[in-house]
Amino acid sequence: MADYGQFCSVARAHETIGGRWTLLVVRELLCGSRRFNDIRRGIPRISRTMLSERLQALAHVGAVSRIEGEHGPEYALTEAGRELMGIVSALGTWGQRWLPRQAEAEDLDLAPLLVDMQRRVRMQAFRKDPIVVRFEIEGQPKPRFLLLKETEVSLCTQNPGFPEPLCIRARLPALAAWWRGDVSFAEAQRMGLTVEGPRALAKAFPDWFERYLFADVGPAAKG
Repeated sequence: MADYGQFCSVARAHETIGGRWTLLVVRELLCGSRRFNDIRRGIPRISRTMLSERLQALAHVGAVSRIEGEHGPEYALTEAGRELMGIVSALGTWGQRWLPRQAEAEDLDLAPLLVDMQRRVRMQAFRKDPIVVRFEIEGQPKPRFLLLKETEVSLCTQNPGFPEPLCIRARLPALAAWWRGDVSFAEAQRMGLTVEGPRALAKAFPDWFERYLFADVGPAAKG
């Protein structure tokens, strides 16, 4: 890609971090992902080749470091990379406030939503006995499973062998609209989200999570 040819630091920074996917890679690293496949799990539409290129580009400018971990390469933000948190946060706030939120009309992927739910579980809400929450989402070929333990939260493609007291059945737009803060949990239920299981657990389910980071950012007032 040709340079902008400008002295301006805005232009120079945009040449580095303004490419497609780049800030989403930074977002995943800011959220704690360190391994290649973990980063890609939060951005399922990026190709492996593109993700590799974006990580290399960020490493080239000193925003990301690559280290050899116990189970293979890991990636971490440097001081320069962590400073991008302000940009990512500002974009998230702006998008939540100013862009229309119509989950029914959006082309949504389930994986990033469940990944975000996984990393925003309130660990203190759980007993020592592990449980599994089953997600059956309309249009998805297979269920997904969220393992909740006092010391671990894992997203699985199969039940790892623990009790499965709750099943979440929903259309993806209903789950996404609740998680993003577009609607209340009761409103999401009216959109087709159901929680099946013991009443006490079903009632507690929404409070097991610190909802989406920008869920409390309301839409701009219409002028």
